[in-house]
Amino acid sequence: MQDLVTVFGGSGFVGSQVVRALARAGHRVRVAVRQPARAYDLLLLGDVGQIQVVQANIRDKDSVARALDGASACVNLVGVLYESGRQKFASLHAEGARNVAEAAKAAGVARMVQVSAIGADAGSPSVYARTKAAGEAAVREALPQAVILRPSIVFGPEDDFFNRFAAMAVLSPALPLIGGGKTKFQPVFVGDVARAVAAALVNPASAGQTYELGGPAILTFRQLLELVLSETQRRRFLLPLPFGVASLIGQVGNLVALTPIAPPLTTDQVAQLKVDNVANPALPGLAELGVEATAVESVVGSYLYRYRKGGQFAEPPELDIGATPA
Repeated sequence: MQDLVTVFGGSGFVGSQVVRALARAGHRVRVAVRQPARAYDLLLLGDVGQIQVVQANIRDKDSVARALDGASACVNLVGVLYESGRQKFASLHAEGARNVAEAAKAAGVARMVQVSAIGADAGSPSVYARTKAAGEAAVREALPQAVILRPSIVFGPEDDFFNRFAAMAVLSPALPLIGGGKTKFQPVFVGDVARAVAAALVNPASAGQTYELGGPAILTFRQLLELVLSETQRRRFLLPLPFGVASLIGQVGNLVALTPIAPPLTTDQVAQLKVDNVANPALPGLAELGVEATAVESVVGSYLYRYRKGGQFAEPPELDIGATPA
């Protein structure tokens, strides 16, 4: 069994897969989460004693330092898709990442992977994207050798994209084509992202590199919704929704975010949808980390079937969404 890796945010959708990938690679894994009682199922992802769950909040420097005690590497996956309560973009994406990187430097933790996002840009109109860029800069300042991974939208059984629109298709007669549905995405499989994290930690050539992770095909927002409808076997009207109208809906979503209910859309998410979410071909990606990209069509049917009439007993659909190879 190899060295100890501390994973911040390891109980989330991507984080649990990262923990699994690190355990399979033979690492000892310490999962640092705000609420350990909700993460003990992660212990089952490795051998007895291989995975440990501890309490930590990346807004709290002392708890971060304790979580890194004895570790030789760390991964920061903490992030939110919308602000709620004390979970703010700046405090998590920027200051939280700084806290982890500075604590890692102080503890002599030489290897770090910071999971950011495609679109991270200090000049973006999106607060999410600006704080992701600030987090990258803070990590680089403390640990120049850290690896930064920027995935496109991540898909898998517990994703927040395909599941959200599939659930909407069950109840609504129409799905919204925000901005006309022209925004481009390069969906990347959660298992591929997890394998990329594990590879980046041990590959000496990855030190100081920034990778943009995308799947094998580029799809427009319209094509993604068409894929959802095809996999769920539902006929729904795709309603073009100009960005201005979407922003008004997003303002209502901003208010919903103040409650325990997840908002359907926020103004910041509308701002993100104005920019294509596609990997920069000038930067290294999955291939350079030795990971073969998984096609979205080969996976989404394995979990979207539950939104079909008849569920797993419904006939599988025939797919033709006109994807553009990346």
